[in-house]
Amino acid sequence: MDLGIAGRTALVCAASKGLGRGCAEALAAEGVNVVIVARTVETLEVTAAAIRAATGVDVKAVACDITTPEGRAAALAACPQPDILVNNAGGPPPGDFRQFTHDDWIRALESNMLTPIELMRATIDGMISRGFGRIVNITSSAVKAPIDVLGLSNGARSGLTGFVAGLARKVAPQGVTINNLLPGMFDTDRIVATITAQAKAQNISIDESRRRRMASIPAGRFGTPDEFGRACAFLCSTHAGYITGQNWLIDGGSYPGTF
Repeated sequence: MDLGIAGRTALVCAASKGLGRGCAEALAAEGVNVVIVARTVETLEVTAAAIRAATGVDVKAVACDITTPEGRAAALAACPQPDILVNNAGGPPPGDFRQFTHDDWIRALESNMLTPIELMRATIDGMISRGFGRIVNITSSAVKAPIDVLGLSNGARSGLTGFVAGLARKVAPQGVTINNLLPGMFDTDRIVATITAQAKAQNISIDESRRRRMASIPAGRFGTPDEFGRACAFLCSTHAGYITGQNWLIDGGSYPGTF
């Protein structure tokens, strides 16, 4: 299927590895020129070179902390008028909410709520003026089914979800869609760290911890960044113009509810 977005430009955050990289690769495979953002220069440049070699599109790499005003300014200087914006940032640490400080909450909000809103504010009017825009926020399955030890993530990402619900309906008539992708367990560095910590806590091997995690998923496996990226690319396509304000749960069937 031709997604109809060849020649468009995308700004993809936290794209040097994991789900962000999967999104950048899938968009580039459709002929989209991408500006990828991450904090680590070396990893980012390796990813940029790999995407260029695989697709031939224009790839710009901006090493910055997107959660800071300076980082956002650097990203937007390299990509001031994106047709596609993919917001993504690592989740805040788990813990008991009693131990979270005010600064912990501010960091979580800055990373997982306020930064995406700032990037939308900086780019959405250009999308409206051109009559086309696609914004995808990578959030978490915890938005749909909160996880008790992820209070910071539950709160910050749910705040973003509520904001998007209102904005998406306002800009839909101008050809701009905003949707959220909610990943469950994917085979990324984050799940490796989680599995390793779980194995240590339960005094079992990492392989056993991994097996137990996968057994809890109806699909019987972890998701891959590639399939996640393809879902993102579809939401960014010309075919998805009637999909907006939605929360797409991609979790291999783990969420047990009907709605």
